Amino acid sequence: MRYPVSIEKTDDASYFVSFPDIPEALTQGETLEEALEMAKDALETALEFYFEDERAVPLPSAPKENQYVVELEPSLWAKVLLLNEMTVQNMRPVELARKLNVYPQEVSRLMNLKHSTKIDTLSHAFNAMGKKLVLAIE
Repeated sequence: MRYPVSIEKTDDASYFVSFPDIPEALTQGETLEEALEMAKDALETALEFYFEDERAVPLPSAPKENQYVVELEPSLWAKVLLLNEMTVQNMRPVELARKLNVYPQEVSRLMNLKHSTKIDTLSHAFNAMGKKLVLAIE
């Protein structure tokens, strides 16, 4: 759930940020701190494109030594994994709604990155697809 960040200092002394794994996520900041703050927003915004298009989100590559990373919130990461599993299984949201015995609007909210979703709800969705959501402490 930690995406490596590439940061380049530009000619005008600002910082350009990109994500090797999510090419749509681009931003910049006047300071390194601002650029990193903007990076999280840029990543989350880019992820919305994947959800809108119902296409799998590339998983993060391993960061290089001393490389900055942006870490997704666990609930957001679970939604990414859910979208990816739906893509693997070629499952449309309406089919997941049928498996969960809920209205399609509930699955739409489940797939909305800005909508808060209980982890139990996400777990039920994985179970309906024959998968198990596992939490771990590192």
